[in-house]
Amino acid sequence: MQKTYKTRPYADRQSHRMSTHDADPAAAPVRFDTKIAVLLREDLETWQRLNVTAFLVSGLGAQIPEVIGEPYEDADAVGYLPMFRQPVLVFEGTKETLTNAHTRVLSRALPRALFTSDLFATGNDRDNRAAVRAVPTAGLDLVGLAVYGPRNAVDKVLKGARMHP
Repeated sequence: MQKTYKTRPYADRQSHRMSTHDADPAAAPVRFDTKIAVLLREDLETWQRLNVTAFLVSGLGAQIPEVIGEPYEDADAVGYLPMFRQPVLVFEGTKETLTNAHTRVLSRALPRALFTSDLFATGNDRDNRAAVRAVPTAGLDLVGLAVYGPRNAVDKVLKGARMHP
């Protein structure tokens, strides 16, 4: 059985603003003083971008409990795991941009996670850690970097990167 989804005629559409103000006039927009960002090397395949992003943000969530929100629950009281309490911004850049960002994140001592090209050839955490440990910091072939910290500090780390399309 094929399902077809069609847009209703314009006169039948209902427009709703995507704002928490409509639901609760007392609610103010949430602005975070911190930022979670992922920087990906621009030459990655789509599957690699997704894989690297997932691995990188898992590191932040595991080590920085304040980035995790409360558990979710649907209307039928079915529970779901908590997620980040704030958006994750994804950027891309050249290999040089990634190397410069890595240098800056280290100099600012911000919480970070990295993914190197060697990790595409491994299949488990033990081998991943061994692959990173085998290469000096300056020789790491970075394909991804995640960083968490004050907004302005993260912005300085990501200088030269652009938002992922």
